[in-house]
Formats: sequence, C-alpha cells, structure tokens
Amino acid sequence: MNPDILKERQNASFDVENLTYILDGGPEKTKRKREIESLVLNDSDFDEEDPNFLSRSERYDQAVRKSAQMILKLREYGIADPEEIYAYKSLVTGNQHDALGLHFVMFLPTLYSLCDQEQSKKWLPLATSFRVLGTYAQTELGHGTHLRGLETTATYDPATQEFVLNSPTITSIKWWPGALGKTSNHAVVLAQLYTQGNCHGLHAFIVQIRHMDTHEPLPGILVGDIGPKFGFSEVDNGFLKLDNFRIPRDNMLMKYAKVAPDGSYVKPPSAKLTYGTMVFIRSLIVGQSALSLAKSCTIAIRYSSVRHQSEIRSGEPEPQILDYQTQQYKLFPLLATAYAFTFVGQYMNQTYHRITGDINQGDFSELPELHALSAGLKAFTTWTTNAGIEVCRMACGGHGYSRSSALPDIYVNFTPTCTYEGENTVMMLQTARYLVKSYKQAKAGQRLGGIVSYLNDIDQHRVQAHPASARPTVVDVNNLTDLVESYKLRAATLVELAARSIQQESQKGKCQEDAWNNSAIDLVRASDAHCHYVVVKLFTEKLSGIRDTAIHSVLSTLALLYALQGIAQNSGDFLQAGLLTVPQMLQVSVRIKELLCLLRPNAVALVDAFDFPDKKLKSVLGRYDGNVYENMLDWARRSPLNATEVHESFHKYLKPLRSKL
Repeated sequence: MNPDILKERQNASFDVENLTYILDGGPEKTKRKREIESLVLNDSDFDEEDPNFLSRSERYDQAVRKSAQMILKLREYGIADPEEIYAYKSLVTGNQHDALGLHFVMFLPTLYSLCDQEQSKKWLPLATSFRVLGTYAQTELGHGTHLRGLETTATYDPATQEFVLNSPTITSIKWWPGALGKTSNHAVVLAQLYTQGNCHGLHAFIVQIRHMDTHEPLPGILVGDIGPKFGFSEVDNGFLKLDNFRIPRDNMLMKYAKVAPDGSYVKPPSAKLTYGTMVFIRSLIVGQSALSLAKSCTIAIRYSSVRHQSEIRSGEPEPQILDYQTQQYKLFPLLATAYAFTFVGQYMNQTYHRITGDINQGDFSELPELHALSAGLKAFTTWTTNAGIEVCRMACGGHGYSRSSALPDIYVNFTPTCTYEGENTVMMLQTARYLVKSYKQAKAGQRLGGIVSYLNDIDQHRVQAHPASARPTVVDVNNLTDLVESYKLRAATLVELAARSIQQESQKGKCQEDAWNNSAIDLVRASDAHCHYVVVKLFTEKLSGIRDTAIHSVLSTLALLYALQGIAQNSGDFLQAGLLTVPQMLQVSVRIKELLCLLRPNAVALVDAFDFPDKKLKSVLGRYDGNVYENMLDWARRSPLNATEVHESFHKYLKPLRSKL
C-alpha cells in the first residue's frame, strides 16, 4: 500500500463501510452486491485481453463472447432480479459496453411494457431464453430526437392481415441502434402506422431481421454495421433498410394501441405510452451519470493523493497535488455532484417504478411529470458529468491522457448519452413545455401537485428581475434549507421569465411556434434551473434520514458545497432575481474555500465509499493501493508494439531509407 494513500484513509472522520451502505441502500444490498461481484471477478471465464490493445473486430468478438458467457452464468446462478442483472452486467463489461446491451435495456423492457397478454405469452419466453436477440430501432439517418419526423412506414394490408414496412427515403434508414449491425435477429421498429388511408403516428412493431438458424438477413432487409465511432468500439451500432417487408398483424405491440383485422384503429390512452422505454432509459441514465462521475472522481482523487508535484513552500518536499487549492476546487465540487446524482438516481429509479405500477393499474395521471422530469434530469446530469469527466482527466495531468488511466474510455463511452435517448437541448425544451404548461395552470388558479408545486405560489413569492440592492434578503448561505428555497425561487423566476418571453413574442405578432423558438434560450435556462432545484432539494432531503452523525456531517458539507458551487456558477440569476446580494456572493466564494479545507481529510475515504473494486475500475491511476508507477510500466510493456524489440517497419521502411539518402 502506498504510504500516502494509507495516511489519507487513516485521516478519515467517518466509517467508510457505513457510508457505502447508505449509497447502496442498506447493508443487505451491499452484501448482495459484493456476492455478485465475487461471482464475476473470480471467474476465469471473464478474463480478457486488454481492449486497448485489440482491433475493433477483436473487441467486438471479445464482447460477444463475454455477453454469451454472462447469459449462461446468470442462468446458472439464478440471477433474475433486474437490478442484480444490471449489477452483474456492469461488472462484466467494466468501462466498455455489453454487446447485447440493447436486448436487456430496451428490447425486453419494451416487450414487458407494450405487449398485450397474448403477445407476452409468445414473445417473452423467446426473448428471455435469448432465442430471440433484439434491439430497438428508432433513430433514422435523417431523424433522431424529433420522433414525429421519423419516416419509416408500416402500412396495414387487411387482405393478408399484415403490415408492410418500408424505408421510403435515404433519410428513413434506421441508423445507430446498438446490436443491430451483426448481433440481433429481431428488432422493435418504430414506424408511422398507416391503416384505412390514415396515419396514426408512431407505433412499435416486432420485426425479424435475420434467419433464426443461419443469421443471414431476410429478403427485404438490408442491415449492417455503421463503422467506427467515438467510443463504443465493442458495439455493432447498425443500419436497417426495409423494402416492402411484411410482418403479421399481431407483430404490432398492442397493449394500448390496437389495429383490428379489418384495419380499424383503437388509439392508446396516452400517446406517450409508446415512448415508455425511452422514459425508462432516461431514468437509468441519471444513475449512469452518477456512476461515471463517481468512477472519474475516484481515479482523480486517489491519483492526486499519491502524485507529488512542484512546491508550495520553497525548499520543502514536493506536496501531494491534492494539497493544492486549485486541485481541490477542480475535484471536490465534482465529488459532491457525484453524491448528489447518486441520490437523484435512486429517487428516479423509485419514482419510475412507482408510476409504472400506477400505469399498469390504469392511472396515467403522473406520466406527463415523469416524462418531463426524466427528460430534464437526463440532460442536466449528462451535461454536467460529461464536462466533469474531462476535468478529472485533465486533473491527472499527462498520465490522464493515457488509456491506462481509464478516463479516456469512461469519457468516450459516456459522452454519447448527451445525444442518445433524446438530444439534451431538445430534452430541456420538452421539460420546458411541461413547466410552461404548469405555470399557466397555476396562473389560472389550478393547484399543482408533484415536483412543480412551487409554481402554485408564484404570485405570493414573485421575484422580479431587478437589482438585488432594491430589496433586502434574509438568505443564510450556510443554511441548506434557505439555499433550497433560493433555488426554488430561482427556478420559479426563470420559468416565469420564459413564459413571459413567449407572451411578448406573441404580442409582436409571432405565431406560437415562432414565439417558442424565439424564447428557446430562456426556456432551456428555466429547465436547467428547475432540474438544479430538484437535485439540491433531493440531496438535502436525503440528509434527514441519516442517523450516523459523522456521515451526516461530511455529507452535509458535500451538499453545502454542491449548492454553493451552483450559486457561484449561476451568480447572475441569483443576483438578478434579488435572491442574494453582492456581499453574500463574496461570502459564498469564501465559504466554498472553507468547505474545500473541511473535505480535504476525507477526500479519499469519500471515493472509497463508492466501493469500486480495482477490476471494475480498471484504472492504473485509480488503484486502491496507490501503487501507480510500477503498474504503469507493467501496462505499457504489454503493448503489442513491444512484442518484439525491433518492429518490422524498421526492416521494411527505415533501413532501406538510409541506403537511399
């Protein structure tokens, strides 16, 4: 054990194991998580060559092998709980991706949520036995987040009781679905439904794309891999072109929307039900944001505790770089954010399952709020995490650029979340649509419930945009309750300003669509403020259930740092709305520095509590024992370029070059 990192752990003021229990949801869950970890980490069937030293084809091959092994092991161990399956998968894949990931996280959930009773009997046994390997084909070459613009068609033919699927244009070719290029034999295809001469919008269809035995594409199917990407090297993201491809009528998922044999159409209770899988994935991504940021902070903080660099005081030994205030300022707010997002991810998971249960009982009342909240938090957390991973990489200096650090892999495999399952700006605008609608309802006297209930009292707590000095303020910047209230009023202010912008544009004679577009910057700011308020609120509420005084103290410090850092980064909003004064903003800056000092002795212990085994973190810089340099050399010597002392290029090109000069 590196003596620096050992000393860091000895300085901790709290019990790391007890904090791990809180992060996992209790001692029993931690125990079960570690049991699953041991099943994977001690299994030689999952030993692999370092993906960094493999070609893309080799990476895909290795990923498929591991996925196949994983399926057999899950069955052997009887692991069926979705959360346990997810934990097992994340350990198998590490910082890469599962070749069959879409089957688990999109294909199966879609079947569960959209199959009627008869379809469930047919398709679920096939899918859960992996005879049917599926993906989710939504995005097209010319359309992604704008779902209403998707062009793939499914036209019902009552004479044969079949749907005829077509990709009518080059832009309608399905593009990007993972596991589509080479792996899957079926896909859930989102297509515009046409029946009896009418278009009924997007619906989901189960489409067989490959022969069940030979795996060859079926007639009428053009399918393949889209080529190398920025990350996801082990996943065969694919394209799919449909040419008059026929499927039976009962291959349309009909739990809610239905097409009768004669072609008559029964619409669903809510159009948003078609997108239920996307809402699930967006909720899941919030937890993935927390996980990726927690990994990055673990690597950067552990490395910063063993790396010595430069001088603080002349003539003295080089200090740990974690002792530099600038390094703390880079990393500790991100650490606080990782904790905040962890608790928000838990909340989203619980909320999704609660509302899904209500939907299954026929109650759709909370679906709009779930849709808006999952869209906004997906964007808010992924934008923050994406930037945070890069800060962690740069905080590791030159060694962070090496793939031995794992940070490049974490970054390139996380950054697509800012785009897939809804491009983030569009997601923020979807949330804004719900916020503006809720604001109008509150103004009309309707009492709102749920997370937007703060808009009920907007007239009583109106905060006009004017200089802060024009009104007194009583906000205590050391009081989390006061800070939550400030974030709430900031969100209410920006929602109101966005709604007024739309109204002003309309008064100028602009149509509703142009008024909305001309207010889009304000709308995104309003959504961002709303999401920020939700995160601060949930982090603060989490503290009330923590009985361990030492852990409560350190988490309160993290929560306060998260809230104050957000104020510092958005100071204009708080000043303009009169929520804080200029002297208070200076106080915020001073307090942030004090909180960095308070967190310094606990930094390593706080990342230890995330409980990442080395085999899961897969980072030379983030090793638990802190022995970085010996292992960096060992990793480098395994490079294929070092397989021989003299590379063949010397004999082929360099040596002949000398004789010609």
